[in-house]
Amino acid sequence: MSQIYNILLAPLITEKSTHAKDKLQTLTFRVARGANKLQIKLAVEEIFKVKVARVHTANCHGKLRRQGRSVGRKPDWKKAYVTLKKGEKMFEFSEVV
Repeated sequence: MSQIYNILLAPLITEKSTHAKDKLQTLTFRVARGANKLQIKLAVEEIFKVKVARVHTANCHGKLRRQGRSVGRKPDWKKAYVTLKKGEKMFEFSEVV
């Protein structure tokens, strides 16, 4: 049970993800880098009690950051676009907590 909570790390709430949620029935999450589409689908269905139509994933590369002379790098991360099936009720993340 705790393994599915390690797959979905956090919802991504940006202008683009809010538009996708309202118009396209698509939720956006920050997920574990080793998670595949099937694991993400099962985790969303189990946690939020909805049916998932499809999952798209994207690997995002960490940006370079400088502080004075030293150069560092933010860690790479992965995000998932989860599209719900037609007829599924869209929820707000504040309702789930």
